[in-house]
Amino acid sequence: MNNILVPIGTSPDSSHTLQYAIDFASHFGAKIFVMDVFSVISAVGSLANVEEKVAKSSKEQLKEVIDKVDTKGIDIKIATYNGDIVDGLKSIDKELGIDLMIISPKSNDIQEELYLGNTSGKMIKQTDIPALIVPKGAQFKPIKKILTAFGSGILKRNSILNPLITIKNKFKSEVSLLLVKRPGYSEADLKVNTALMDLSKQLTITENATTYLGVMEHFQNEHPDVLCVFRRKRGFFKKLWEKNTIPKSEFYVPIPVLVLSVKKD
Repeated sequence: MNNILVPIGTSPDSSHTLQYAIDFASHFGAKIFVMDVFSVISAVGSLANVEEKVAKSSKEQLKEVIDKVDTKGIDIKIATYNGDIVDGLKSIDKELGIDLMIISPKSNDIQEELYLGNTSGKMIKQTDIPALIVPKGAQFKPIKKILTAFGSGILKRNSILNPLITIKNKFKSEVSLLLVKRPGYSEADLKVNTALMDLSKQLTITENATTYLGVMEHFQNEHPDVLCVFRRKRGFFKKLWEKNTIPKSEFYVPIPVLVLSVKKD
């Protein structure tokens, strides 16, 4: 794991998310890129250097956040982007190759009833970058137990699992697999990818209306440090993918959530 991206907005918790990312990255020797996105449309007759001024102001805000954390000697680089957040993330990923994006659930949204706010929801749902969603106030600790939940064991590319494998190997994590049989499942869904099976000695199969309900049924018994799910059209969040925001009433866990991308499958 070489490059970790931390998108930072105006949330007062930005420094806490960045500190978590630093503590996490320190175990891998990874670089951290902090990123802010702004939107400036230059109209005819406007000042030619408006974008430059806004970009400078954005960088100063990022530096203020960095000044609040213990960098632990990690190389932290600043990136700004003028335009849409999703386009910005895709641009920096194409340029650098981002191994993991670490974000807070609500980003700039202050509505307490939301798990994912509009901005953080867009980052999770509209990109293919693996992401680690870190709850408010969470402090990093070595990841000893990972619950990996899915409704289908089909994976077209084993490389999807790279972030999970890297974390498992680094912290010698115990990975437990939870296959949730949902209404309309196929026999193919029950055939778990070999690379995924190789990560764990424990596979639990349960039946629930949604994968999330299956997670909630087993969450208290497992006591995981991290929940790992897959980003796919008919996967973990299913109907939740229809909009960017996700209410806590529909999904909430008090631990970091690792989201692996299978959108291209």
